[in-house]
Amino acid sequence: MISLKTEEEIEILRENNILVSKTLALVGGHIRPGVTTEELDRIAEEFIRDNGAVPGFLGYNGFPKTLCVGVNEEVVHGIPGSYVLREGDILSVDCGTIMKGFYGDSAYTFCVGEVSPDKLRLLDVTREALCKGAAQAKAGNRVGDISAAVQRHAETNGYSVVRDLTGHGVGRKMHEEPEVPNFGVKGRGPVLKAGMVICIEPMINMGKKAVVTEADGWTVRTRDRMPSAHFEWTVAITPNGGPDVLTDFSIIDRALNAV
Repeated sequence: MISLKTEEEIEILRENNILVSKTLALVGGHIRPGVTTEELDRIAEEFIRDNGAVPGFLGYNGFPKTLCVGVNEEVVHGIPGSYVLREGDILSVDCGTIMKGFYGDSAYTFCVGEVSPDKLRLLDVTREALCKGAAQAKAGNRVGDISAAVQRHAETNGYSVVRDLTGHGVGRKMHEEPEVPNFGVKGRGPVLKAGMVICIEPMINMGKKAVVTEADGWTVRTRDRMPSAHFEWTVAITPNGGPDVLTDFSIIDRALNAV
């Protein structure tokens, strides 16, 4: 069942997602060669708790940390630990919060120092695919319109779309209906209605689409070990038809520009 949120509930979701954006901005300001992913996780957890929320991922289905991280070929769900960031890495950071009974959820892929042009282009295209998908998040459209827009942009630019993982609805639970795939056919899938809140999160690979799960049971990486990028927004469907992006990447971008 797809739950529709009231205006008041959407504002609580916005509050959560602004906090996630601020957390990602803080984490992004600490990303540099020589820093461990464990240290980034500590910074995020402390900030979330200091702002009156609880980390949304910590303990979720047994996940042991506050952040999900992915270095280079790691797509999603990597566990922060002793890995020391290196010049030229890309690092996806997925973060969630729980506050006032609702979740926030967003992801951003960061550069570690100077990154190669091919990785930069992957990040740019993935973020553009997110924007194109979100532009279809209008009342009366279908989930497939979002999916098709993401897939078209990624594949037109020579990349592949992960099929094993999808976006999702979000609210009182982190994962609600409907699923929001990053591939699909325009005009197919559930109808988008005012009050729906969904996470759109392209996971785009430089190489082929196949992924595998590592021995830790969490980390998903590309099978061919080519780099992958991940960006995610939480988006509300509005009565006037347009998307309301509850995530604010401008907070992150400003923080990175200030470094």
